[in-house]
Amino acid sequence: MRITVNGTPEEVTATTLAEALTALGRDGDTVATALNEEFVPAAARAATPIAPGDRIEIVAPRQGG
Repeated sequence: MRITVNGTPEEVTATTLAEALTALGRDGDTVATALNEEFVPAAARAATPIAPGDRIEIVAPRQGG
């Protein structure tokens, strides 16, 4: 299915947010996620379904200033 990740169209076969992160190589506890502009905690990603057209935002902290 086609979804949008950080503004870029992506094709994934995942059915949950956790699976999508893994498929995109962005899994782990060091990122924050939002699905269709709603924050999704890490503990809820495996139970959060995704659908065609969904918008996922992935934010990772960076050091420096």
